Amino acid sequence: MSRSVDVTTSIEIEGGRSRVAAFASDPDNARAWYENIQSVEWQTERPACVGSRFAFVAHFLGRRLAYVYEVIEVVRDERFVMATADGPFAMETTYVWEDGMDGRTKMTLRNRGEPSGFSFLLAPFMAIAMRRATRKDLARLKAIIETTGEGQAE
Repeated sequence: MSRSVDVTTSIEIEGGRSRVAAFASDPDNARAWYENIQSVEWQTERPACVGSRFAFVAHFLGRRLAYVYEVIEVVRDERFVMATADGPFAMETTYVWEDGMDGRTKMTLRNRGEPSGFSFLLAPFMAIAMRRATRKDLARLKAIIETTGEGQAE
């Protein structure tokens, strides 16, 4: 029986795709817009590129999660993909940026993975909680970019 988790959410952000992508794909900004992430530690040199690794500590569903992501694909201003290299379960996170209406950027965030151990039993609930969390995270990202000008066209 498959207990995979696959959650996709999108939002339109007032701002140029290049700036939105640069801000969202920089792990140093993760704590600003991901509510559950408590720390980020680079394990490789900056900037993020294929092969870059960073350790995250997060709290999710009342549990502390420590995991290492490795960047597996970068298409500048279009796509950024990370996969867990170490952590409680295999997870892949994909960011996609597309031109939206009136100069906006549509950002899509997808998390998919295969929970194991205790997490396997919670997979259906994890998907619901992940969808709720990613909607909030994208709303935070939108607010940051739109109020600080981080994503505004140059």
